[in-house]
Amino acid sequence: MAKPPAQNSSSQDIQAFLGTAKAVAVFAQRQPRLVFAIDATASREPTWAMARDRQAAMFHSASKLAAISIQLCYYRGFQEFKASPWLTDSDALAQQMARVRCQGGHTQIRRLLRHALTVHQENPIRGLAFIGDALEEPADDVIQLAGQCGLRKLPLFLFQEGGDPAVQKTFQSMARVSGGAWARFDQHSANTLADLLGAVACYASGGREALENHPGQGARLLLQQLKP
Repeated sequence: MAKPPAQNSSSQDIQAFLGTAKAVAVFAQRQPRLVFAIDATASREPTWAMARDRQAAMFHSASKLAAISIQLCYYRGFQEFKASPWLTDSDALAQQMARVRCQGGHTQIRRLLRHALTVHQENPIRGLAFIGDALEEPADDVIQLAGQCGLRKLPLFLFQEGGDPAVQKTFQSMARVSGGAWARFDQHSANTLADLLGAVACYASGGREALENHPGQGARLLLQQLKP
């Protein structure tokens, strides 16, 4: 039997579709947004799986307050820098991270901060959470960019793996001038990392008030450093 001819969409149907698409776009823009960035160079490989597994804490904490969109960023290899689409569930983020493999290369923190500033200018984000263990760029450069983040109310939450004192000094300065926070973790403190990421997501979703009502050591540590 021949199929009946398809009906042409009416102008009302088209307008209804465009109205729905616009509403969805507006909703997505209004969701709290957080950039989650990871150093994926070779030195991070031993703890990459831990970071991949613990990122779910961000969504778990944030979902109690409001929907949140997260963009995964990472750098590795020779000048490779990637930024995912905005993701709204932990499964999608886990799938993105599962595709990433660590590769040797230099840090690209300046590039990451410039990316965050550009994204923030287009549509404000609540913060940038970064996991890394090294800095192979001039400290003055990254601190200056962190200061720009602070002027634009884009706090940096820097989670340092390991205990390199030079990296610690710079990361702490970046956190301070941006209005964010710094903390250290290692391969034996997976729960600490999960708690910290959950606290950042809580802050991104509901601000300082939500963080003050969030249980856990991670929230307390961030509150000690965040400006009132």
